[in-house]
Order: sequence, then C-alpha cells, then structure tokens
Amino acid sequence: MSPATYTPPLPGLSTDDHLDTVINWGAGADSTAYLAKMLTAPHAHGIDLDRTAVLYMATGSEWPETRLLADEFMIPLLRQNGVRFVQLARNGHLAADGFTILDDSRRPDRLFARGPWTLWDDQESVGTVPQVAGTRKCSLWAKGDVGDWWLRQVFGGRPFRQIMGFNADEEGRRFSDQITSKMPGRTGEFPLIDWGWHRQQCEAYLLKRFGVHWPKSYCTFCCFSASMGALPAHMERMRSHPDIAGKVLRLEYTAMSLNPNAKLYGRKSLLEMFDPAQPRDRACLEAFERELDMPWALYHVRRLFLLSEDGRRRPVKRSTERVDLGRPHQLARRLISLSERHGVDVEHDPVYGRARAWVRPRTQGWPMAEELFATAPARVIDKQDKHFEQDWDALVSGFAAQLRLH
Repeated sequence: MSPATYTPPLPGLSTDDHLDTVINWGAGADSTAYLAKMLTAPHAHGIDLDRTAVLYMATGSEWPETRLLADEFMIPLLRQNGVRFVQLARNGHLAADGFTILDDSRRPDRLFARGPWTLWDDQESVGTVPQVAGTRKCSLWAKGDVGDWWLRQVFGGRPFRQIMGFNADEEGRRFSDQITSKMPGRTGEFPLIDWGWHRQQCEAYLLKRFGVHWPKSYCTFCCFSASMGALPAHMERMRSHPDIAGKVLRLEYTAMSLNPNAKLYGRKSLLEMFDPAQPRDRACLEAFERELDMPWALYHVRRLFLLSEDGRRRPVKRSTERVDLGRPHQLARRLISLSERHGVDVEHDPVYGRARAWVRPRTQGWPMAEELFATAPARVIDKQDKHFEQDWDALVSGFAAQLRLH
C-alpha cells in the first residue's frame, strides 16, 4: 500500500462500503458543466449523493481564473448539496512516495492550488518540459496515478462506477479509457458524450447558469495547446498573466539550456512566440528577465542513445551534475574561455545569458553519446539514470574528452 499523509487528519483511506460512485472533476468547462447540471436533480441523473464522492487531483499549475471561478461558484454548490469532495496530490516523483489527501469533506471551503509535490516541481527539478509527442504522460502522472491510488485503497476491488467529463468531441478518449482501464470493479461512464454535449454546449450551459465564461482547465505550461489548435487563445492567456508567462519561459529556457530540443511546442519554443516590439509581449519578456535574476549553475550533461539487443531504440539515459554556482554572465565567461582554449564549440546567448559547450556533439545514428556543459538557472538537481556510468564506459570505450571543470 502506498504511504499517505493527511493534511489535516481525515478518514480518507478508510474503506467506504456504501460508496459506489466517483465523479472526476478537473475544474474545467466540461466536467464542471456535468457536475453543475447533475446537482440540479441528482436522482434524475442516477446519482445518490450519499453514495458518491467527487474527486479532484491538484496539479499545482492551474490558471488563476479557473481556481477563482471554482471557489466562487462550484465549491459553494458542493457545500450546499453536502457532496463529499476529495482533493488529492502527489508527495513526490515516485509512486512509492505516495499521495496526500488535501481535503475530504462534505463542507469544502476552497479548491487547493497544490500539494507537496507538483508536476512543475517534477519538471523543473530535472530540467525538462512536457513532451508533445506520444501519450499525455504528464496528465497520467499528476492526475491518473493519484486518483487510481485512492480508488484502489477505498474500493479494494469492489464494483464502482467512475464518471468522466469527456465531451462529445472526445469519443476517442472514451474508447481509450475502455481499452486501457485495468482497475478491478471499475465501470467508466461518460454522460456528456451520451448527451451529445460538445465543448460549445458545456460553455453555453455554464454561461447561462452562472453568467460567466468558463475557461478550459490545463496547466500553465501545458504543451498540448499547440496540437489542440488552441495556441492563439493560450498565448492571449499568457499575455493576460505576464508573471506566469515569465515563469513558464524560465522553465522552458532551463530545459533548452540542457537540451536544445526541449521546446514546449515541438519545433517551436514559447520564447520565439513573443515579439519584443509588442507592449503586452514585452511585459512577458520583462517578467522572464526577472525570473532569470537568481543564482545560476554550470551543469555537466551526458546522454546515451542506446539500442536493445533486437535493435530497437531504448529510452534515452541522462546524467546531470552541477559543477559550479554563480551569476550567469560570470559562469558564461568562464565556460567560453575554457572552451576556446580547448578548441570546443561553444554557444552564447548574450540576451539572456546562457552558454553551452559541446564536448561530444550528438551524431545522426544510434547508438551514440552526447556530452556538454551548459549554464542555466540553478533549479536542476543532480540526477543520473541507473547503470549510466557502466553503459557510458561501454559505449565510449573509457575515453571521453572533457573540459577540466570539476
């Protein structure tokens, strides 16, 4: 059983034999529309509130207006109806770290912004950003895994139904859920799809019900806004919150310092989407400059691109080590000087301060090794994948040209 902490102490993990329904609420327009409509006549929608819990997973980077709307309209609605509202969050990077029950109450008073460990904490500590390609691992990590831990411990294999707020534009997500769900006793239900409610119907219902436009819920640094065709709206949201834009720019800039391919939107970075000549964009860039005003570090980064025995590409392995701490321009000058002395290619960004020296540039074919030194905000921890040194020595035959920076 995964460990759990309680803040404050609440009976969140006791087995609830009477509980048979869980409603996932992400605080966005879709799931909010279902929840608000259901609460007008629970029994007409097949819901017994005494046997139901609403589940919310705090990612830690929700947009402020979403939290404000939830606190103004939905939290009072849940409280008035005596709905059991459970808020969860991760304790750390690993599943073994467990989760925290932030609140478990029929009289909730607020939506928790974050827990002990967030997706932002996780990404920033290792110097990376969410990946556009493939499955939404970040959502599974921050939401799916957390909710599943609670469900397994509360239901223990007993039959229950889980109501998901996928709208009628997301039939594929229902199919995926039905295929991939492995939890014993669980039955997924998708009322918005059954009603034929698309995003427009959900937003229209909430506008009529509460008199406000309810925005989409997603993390401030989400990379999927580009693939969903919502990038223009996302950029307007950034411009409305320049301080948030500055933080996200720092996250991406740090990741790209250690790996130039770590752009938030695949081939395009967030930074290049802002035009310094535009006042609102300039406000975001000025916030970014303020974010960079912190201690920086010089990092030694190595990557291994290995093949399995049958010739397939294995997940990339990485070793990141902090070798010095200081101000950005001081570290950059030192790295540039050493690199030039040793004949190593070096890049320098004079605007924002990053310097990067390629000791062993990446080649085209696998297997290969990559090694560099780079300066970046000092938020990245030392981290090395299992058996890295052994695999590194095996690939490079014990020889690796390095700048003498240690």
